[in-house]
Amino acid sequence: MTDTTTDTAGAAVPAQGPGEGPGEGQEAADILAAARAHVDPELRAAVDSLPGAMRRVARYHLGYEHADGTPATGNGGKAIRPALVLAAVRALGGEEKTAFRAAAAVELTHNFTLLHDDVMDRDTTRRHRPTAWTVFGDAAAILTGDAMQALAQRMFADDPHPAAREAAIRLALCVEELCEGQFMDCSLESRAPDQVTLDETLVMAEAKTGALLGCACAIGGLYAGAGREEADALDGFGRQAGLAFQLIDDVIGIWGDPGRTGKPAGADLTARKKSLPVVAALTSGTPAAAELAELYGGPPGADDDEPARTAGAVERAGGRDWAQAHAADRMSRAIGLLARAVPDPESAGGLLALAEFVTRRTH
Repeated sequence: MTDTTTDTAGAAVPAQGPGEGPGEGQEAADILAAARAHVDPELRAAVDSLPGAMRRVARYHLGYEHADGTPATGNGGKAIRPALVLAAVRALGGEEKTAFRAAAAVELTHNFTLLHDDVMDRDTTRRHRPTAWTVFGDAAAILTGDAMQALAQRMFADDPHPAAREAAIRLALCVEELCEGQFMDCSLESRAPDQVTLDETLVMAEAKTGALLGCACAIGGLYAGAGREEADALDGFGRQAGLAFQLIDDVIGIWGDPGRTGKPAGADLTARKKSLPVVAALTSGTPAAAELAELYGGPPGADDDEPARTAGAVERAGGRDWAQAHAADRMSRAIGLLARAVPDPESAGGLLALAEFVTRRTH
């Protein structure tokens, strides 16, 4: 793993070495754009097969329509997970086109979790516009998420590829783990600040974020003919990269630019989310940790300066520095696991570019 520095949002990023620069970021951008172009037709066709009411909610959530049903060309997300599926296929010498449907199913599963998370977290903004539950109601958002999860499994059931059955099993097990992670997250949020440990927060984050990224990589490997050992190594790579992703996402959730993130400044702190930087700060044993515990123990929105004061306490207690350093460590582990499945660095280039992207991102 290369050395890291810090970008303007405080996210850990690999320091540039000889011959490195904007081209690396462009490689990831090109991979993501290609994945979106390949997978979006499958995704649209699948969503259009949903019953009418849920189809409307899904199309709105994915950026295909405005709330009134008129066509939109909005942001449907970065397509990181389907890009990982296809990059894993390429890394092992498979044919990308055989996995377009599988990649779309993984993206459907991701969006099912987003619909449910937004309801549970009461988030009002996603991708720079109102969340689905604020437009259509809680029940509509939850049921649409349920339908999208079922649709993902149906896509595997209809897929004649010989790896489809094992991929469907992996995805089903992954959803169970995602639900466990969300359950843990809700449990942590209900506890007092001094009753949450860093270890259990890391376990929760791996289940909520790392599990699906790992599953995406493993499914791509399976569609390229990978054996169990290779698929497990790819899963481990994705999990570790996913934890790095979550660490940076948590940093952005506190210090990111609202104009780029699409969420209000300090929203995670106002919601009293026990994100990884916050828990690291709370358990640091510093004077700032005590200040942060007092702020988190009080009612949110006491004054306009509260989010800034809370963010300052997290930073002084070392939460930001810890998150950046830990993201770099997880990326090192991810690269080691990837080498087990794909020993040739050139073949692994797409997966590496995407892994670097998740730690360079600022929104």
